[in-house]
Formats: sequence, C-alpha cells, structure tokens
Amino acid sequence: MDRSIRTVDDVMKLLDGLFAPEADRWTTEGAAWWDGFYADRTRPVPFFAAKPDENLVSYGERGLLTPGRALDLGCGPGRNALHLAALGYEVDAVDLSPAALDWAAERARAAGADIRFHLGDAFTLARTVLAGPYDLIHDSGCFHHLPPHRRISYLDLVDRCLAPGGHLSLTAFAAGEGGMGSELSDADFYRQAGLHGGLAYSAGSLRHVFAGLTEVEVRRMRDEPSDADLFGEPFLWTALFRRDAPAVEARRVR
Repeated sequence: MDRSIRTVDDVMKLLDGLFAPEADRWTTEGAAWWDGFYADRTRPVPFFAAKPDENLVSYGERGLLTPGRALDLGCGPGRNALHLAALGYEVDAVDLSPAALDWAAERARAAGADIRFHLGDAFTLARTVLAGPYDLIHDSGCFHHLPPHRRISYLDLVDRCLAPGGHLSLTAFAAGEGGMGSELSDADFYRQAGLHGGLAYSAGSLRHVFAGLTEVEVRRMRDEPSDADLFGEPFLWTALFRRDAPAVEARRVR
C-alpha cells in the first residue's frame, strides 16, 4: 500500500508518472529522446540552423528589451543563446540533452561567446544553481512540451528567477487554423497518458496562464523563408510578458 504523498513535489511526481515513458520529454528521463533527436545534425530541421527567433530579434530592435542577464530555457543547439550573448547579455542556457549542449558549446566556442550551459531539469536547477534574477527569460519551444500540471512548476520558476521589470519571451504551438500541437483538453492528456507531441495554446489561454505578468505583445510568429537569417514559423505563437516592479509607497510628509 502506497501512502507516500506529503508535499506538492510528491503530487507532481505522481502526475508525471501517469504518462507513458515515451511521452516523457520534460524531465531528465527524457534526455535520451532528445539526444536521439539531435544525433544527426544534417537533418533539415528548421531550428537546427544557427539563427535566432524573429520575435526575439524584433524585441531588441524595437527597444523593448535592455541587455542584462538572460536565461535561455530549452536552449537546444544554442541559436538564441548565441544571439543574446552577441547583444551583450550575460547568458545562462539550460537543456535536458547532452547532445544539444555539446552542439551549443561548440557553436559558442567558434563564436567566442561566453555562455554558461547547464545540463538538467530547469525546475530543479532554478532551485539550486541558476543564479537569478534574470532580466530576460527566453523560451523557444519548451513550454508547450510540458504536461498541464507542470505549468505550476513553470510559473514557480518564473517567480523565482525573473527580476522585477524583467521580461518573459516565449514561443508555443498555436491552436486553430494553421497551428500545430494537440488541442485536447487538459484532462484528456491524462486520460490518454500522452502529450501527442506537444500542447497547442490559444492566445487567450496564454494570457490566462501568465495573468500575473503584464502583456507586452502576443502574436503569431512571422513566416521566415529557409534562406533568411532569422527563424520564423507561423504555426507558433510568440509572446512577451513583463514582470512589473512593485509600486513604491509614497512617504507621508509629516
């Protein structure tokens, strides 16, 4: 008889275990799947190319972001981390896959970029080695691979790591016409014990999940041609949210 649940972490692990092993792409046990995904670097995968997200570049060009400290979640081969380092950010980059981080580190050495790469589960690392606060957290395709209950972990990471006045930038599978990802209800993912490659979101659902932050922009990603210098696929949402600094109470004049 198992009566071991006592903490929120215990509940999270129980819910993690409701999914079939092949559905696991968000914990350290999913590293082997991602290693296999990145094994052949010659595959025509759009985000294998060393070019940054068009929305991330756009935010910088429009003056919406100020270089400081940045955290790249699910950095893969490091394309966005390299861009942020080139802009003058002090960058920490996290991924589950040793193969992805090896590739990213090779690119960083070739570019002369000083990026700190971290292997492991970002939720655990946020409580241990990631030395926030960060002025920018950028997530290009990590969030939509999380099961519904792990949104709680994600929001906790943002709360722990994002500086007041800092920004969360993300891309996620878009629901609806021309979108990508599964549009099953949250409950159905547990009933079917799988994530079907990732969760689709509507603009409204993203606004609901991140209601504790201030929306700067939510839009579809621009479609960038394969020979462009930027990455862009219209089946993705792009979103930029700001964590407002707490208001300073005015002193009473006595």
